[in-house]
Amino acid sequence: MKVLNGSELSGYIKERQAKQVRALRQAEGIQPKLAIIKTIDDPVIASYVGKKKAYGADILIEVDIYDVSSDQLFDTIKKLNADDTVHGIIVQLPLSDMSQTEEAVNLVASEKDVDGLSSGATLVPATPMAIDWLLAGYNVDLKDKKIAIVGRGRLVGAPLEKLWLAAGHDVEVFDKQSTNTFERLPHMDVIVTATGVPGLIKSEHIKQGAAVVDAATASEKGKIVGDVADDVRENRDDIAITPVKGGVGPLTVCALFDNVIRAARNQAELKND
Repeated sequence: MKVLNGSELSGYIKERQAKQVRALRQAEGIQPKLAIIKTIDDPVIASYVGKKKAYGADILIEVDIYDVSSDQLFDTIKKLNADDTVHGIIVQLPLSDMSQTEEAVNLVASEKDVDGLSSGATLVPATPMAIDWLLAGYNVDLKDKKIAIVGRGRLVGAPLEKLWLAAGHDVEVFDKQSTNTFERLPHMDVIVTATGVPGLIKSEHIKQGAAVVDAATASEKGKIVGDVADDVRENRDDIAITPVKGGVGPLTVCALFDNVIRAARNQAELKND
């Protein structure tokens, strides 16, 4: 079995980004800054945010965390939109009031939307970018391949579909309404799954030689699991697949900070025009 290990690739990307940030600081006087807004006190979310803050510190990008109430959310976004020292804004999902999600992500200024979730986003969402990097890093060529995306969520499936269709790839997307998912999957050369349903994808759904990106994370009996059944990784030597941990996740953080660097550079160029 070939392991698609994002952790192995992330170190090279992080090194490049550190050099880019140093150049921005020294040559152009730009200090890239990311603001993360969260409205929920949850240890898992705190862990995600903590990893982003630590990553930013490693490459000299300042990361400020805003713990706010639902009532303060929109005003906080507006304030950060207007702050010239802030180059990237993340509305950390889920929110305590999920009904605010659509309005909140669309309120983020498009040039600062480093998650790429707003309707006017100009930057590629981090997880789809990470999946692209991961497959390219292991020489998985998508040209002329049959590709399946399982799940049409706003963080992975939907933006990945948009990205790959725009690139001209042969993509089929399967969601809860699909009736032929498990009939079609065995014909696919590349499968990306992100539903959060543990064990959804089984060995019989994966053809010989396929590449499988399990971009889902869920907790089952206290351990982190993905969409792909455990026995697939144990018994299939004829496929390439991400590990349960260290697959897409490390590269998603890298991609996010690539967007912060790009946003800082773009905003500086606009200011100088």
